[in-house]
Amino acid sequence: MLQEILESSTSDEAMEAAAFVGGKWTRDGPPADRIGPYVRRVVTKSYPASESQVAEALAYAAENAPVVGRLAPATRAAILERAARSAIEHRDAIARLIALELGKPLKDGRGELDRVADTFAVCANETRHIGGDMLPVSGWDRGVGNTAMTFRAPAGVALAITPFNAPANLLAHKLGASFAAGNTTIVKAPPQAPATTAAIVALLLDAGMPVEAVQLLHGGGKVGAALCAGEAVAVISFTGSAETGAAVARAAGAKRLVLELGGNAATLVCADADITHAARTCARTGYSNSGQSCISVQRVYVHRSRFDDFLAAFRDEVAQLKVGDPLDPATDVGAMVDDQAAARVEQWAADASLGGARVLLGGTRDGATLLPTIVADPPADADVVVKEVFGALVAVLPFDDLDDVIRACNASRFGLQAGIFTHDIRTIFTAWRELQVGGLVVNGSSNYRLDHIPFGGVKDSGFGRESPAHMIDDYTVVKTLILRGTSIWGEQ
Repeated sequence: MLQEILESSTSDEAMEAAAFVGGKWTRDGPPADRIGPYVRRVVTKSYPASESQVAEALAYAAENAPVVGRLAPATRAAILERAARSAIEHRDAIARLIALELGKPLKDGRGELDRVADTFAVCANETRHIGGDMLPVSGWDRGVGNTAMTFRAPAGVALAITPFNAPANLLAHKLGASFAAGNTTIVKAPPQAPATTAAIVALLLDAGMPVEAVQLLHGGGKVGAALCAGEAVAVISFTGSAETGAAVARAAGAKRLVLELGGNAATLVCADADITHAARTCARTGYSNSGQSCISVQRVYVHRSRFDDFLAAFRDEVAQLKVGDPLDPATDVGAMVDDQAAARVEQWAADASLGGARVLLGGTRDGATLLPTIVADPPADADVVVKEVFGALVAVLPFDDLDDVIRACNASRFGLQAGIFTHDIRTIFTAWRELQVGGLVVNGSSNYRLDHIPFGGVKDSGFGRESPAHMIDDYTVVKTLILRGTSIWGEQ
C-alpha cells in the first residue's frame, strides 16, 4: 500500500487514501475529496467511516488488544527501528504528499520526516526500558513477611486523533508511543491529510507492525466523537483546537486523556538580546508551515529600547522569505490549509489596522497563500494578540518592564510554550518560574521542539505531555503483584 500511495502522488490523478479496518485495506462507501490548497485540484480521495465501520473497528481492537500486549518489548522496538529507517528512505516522497495535500513546502515536509524517524527511534528506545518497581513493603509492620512489585501493562485500546499541520510526526508520536507501550491503536486521520496518514500507517505495517496493532479510519467530527465514546477505548490522545478538545472530553467521558491544544505563543526580546539573531530566528520560525503550528511565533514582545531596531531587522528577514509553490525546494512559505483559513487571518490583520496597528508587510493573500504578514503595535485586545492566529502573521509589541510583559503573556487563555532572548540568568529564571507555559526556550523562539523531551501546556493549551517516555506512562497502567507470606526483606 505504501508504494501505491507514493507512486500515485507523482501523477495528476487523485491519490487513493484507503481505510485500514479489521486487518485489511478498504475503500467502502462514497469518497470524500481533498483539494490541494496550492494546486487547486483534487489530490486525494478518502473514504469516511460509516457507523458500522466504527463499530467493527472498536470490536476488532477490543478482541485483539491482548495479541499486541503479548509482544515482547524487544519485538516492538525492532519494528519501530525499522520504521525509523523507512521514514528516511521515503522522506522525499512523503514530503511530496504533504506538499500536495496541505501546501506545506518540501523543505518543511522533509524536516518533518526527519523528526518522524527520530520519534520512532526514541519510541523504540523507550520500549526497551518499560519496567516496574520492587516495593519496600516490609518497611511497615503490616507488610513484614510479604513482597510486592509492579509493572507497567498496556492500557489496551488507544485512540489517536491527529491534526493536519504536522500529520506525519504527530501521528508518529501517538501511534509510535502507543505501540511501544503494547497497545492496539485506532487512528482517526485529519480530513485534510488522509493520504499522508495512510502512508505512515502503511510504512509501519511494512516495517512489521502486526495488523492487530493498528486501524485507520477517515472522517470528520462525527466519526471522532463515535470513536471517543467507544467503551473499548481506554486512552485518547488528541491534538487540535481547544474547542474541539473540549468536545473530545465530553464525548469520551471517564477515559484517560492526553490533550495538546491551541496556543498564541509569545517570544520576549530583552534589552540585552542579539537583535540580528532574534529577528532571523523569529522570521524563520514565525512563518514556517505558514505559521500553522500551535507554538509558531505569534506575539513578539520587544524591549522598547530595541523595538525599532528589531522591527527593521525583522522586516528585512521576512522580506527575504520565498513565497510560492510548495513543491519548489527553495520555497519557504507555501499555502495555508484552505482559502477560509487564509481569509480569516487576512481579516484579522485588517481589523488590527483599523484598531491603530501598522501592517508593515503582507496582509493580502492569493487564494490560500497568505503573504507573510507583520503587524506592529496592535491593541492588546486585538484578535492577533488574544486569539490563536494559526497563520502566516506575527504581531510585534513593545514592553518596558519584565513583570509587566510577563503579566501580558499570562493574560492569555493559552499557555503552551514561550521563547526569550536574553543572556541574563536572573531574567531567565524569573521568566521560567513566572510564565504560565509548559516550556520556555532560551535564546530561541517559542517554535522549537525536541521530540524526546516533554512537550505540552497549561490552561486551554491542554494537559499531559507528548514525548515518548511520558506518553508511554499515559498509555500504560500500573499493575501490582503481592506475594503473601513470601519475603525477600526478612521475616521478622
